[in-house]
Amino acid sequence: MSPQERLTDALYGLGWSTVKKLPEPAAVRLGRSLADLAWKRRGKGVRRLEANYARVVPDAGPERLAELSRAGMRSYLRYWMESFRLPVWSEERIKSGFDPKDLHHLTDGIASGRGVVLALPHMANWDLAGAWVTTALRTPFTTVAERLRPETLYDRFVAYREGLGMEVLPHSGGTAFGTLARRLRDGGLVCLVAERDLSASGVPVTFFGDTATMPAGPALLAQQTGALLLPVTLWYDDSPVMRGRVHPPVEVPGTGTRAEKTSVMTQALADVFASGIADHPEDWHMLQRLWRADLDPARSAHGGTA
Repeated sequence: MSPQERLTDALYGLGWSTVKKLPEPAAVRLGRSLADLAWKRRGKGVRRLEANYARVVPDAGPERLAELSRAGMRSYLRYWMESFRLPVWSEERIKSGFDPKDLHHLTDGIASGRGVVLALPHMANWDLAGAWVTTALRTPFTTVAERLRPETLYDRFVAYREGLGMEVLPHSGGTAFGTLARRLRDGGLVCLVAERDLSASGVPVTFFGDTATMPAGPALLAQQTGALLLPVTLWYDDSPVMRGRVHPPVEVPGTGTRAEKTSVMTQALADVFASGIADHPEDWHMLQRLWRADLDPARSAHGGTA
């Protein structure tokens, strides 16, 4: 493990061991202070976030983009402060911490027994939404986690999410898709963060007027298992409660090849994600390159950023 990896692992460990002990108002203040400090330093992540917002809000001038990136960093650090504290939140705090609209799309899908795939972008706090599902709906689910370096950091994330009631599979290794399909055929629930492609088999979509590549997995799982595919968007307001919406299902087209159906369905997901992000851009935590035009040729050939 390199010195940088050891430092990264230690900082995350410090967050989970220390921030969860803070009173909630203190954690909120700490998160905002750290966000403002990072924003003022204008590191690579902040500059990338601002560049991504420029695509989402194309008529925004420099002052508006600066406001958005500052709000975006505050939202991002709110995610981290909440995530560090989630393991010690009571069931009631988790239940009261999320208010999803149009939940019937999900509950009806679960009741049908056909399996459900929830697909969402990196908005607000997807871990809190997952904890709410396992706590308020008493419904376990399976998800996939990106392999992180160092390995000890990946292990921390897996343990954290498993502690919230999730089954976590590694993104790499080639076995995740088969396991997800089995869970769905058994009538289970699968949740996937799905606007950033980490494979070489992503689907080109039009996203805010330009081409990006998004994962094929949600659409393929729905086709192969008959599961319901439901987009979800999340956002914060000025309250301690996260908001969200479960959108109507993305249907499998009646005609076309598997690749054609996958393309249509993934574009439909991208359109829903874009609508949610346009409504709440500051809650989209995309600090990496996403659009093909922003990727260098080497990374573009591998379908995404590391």
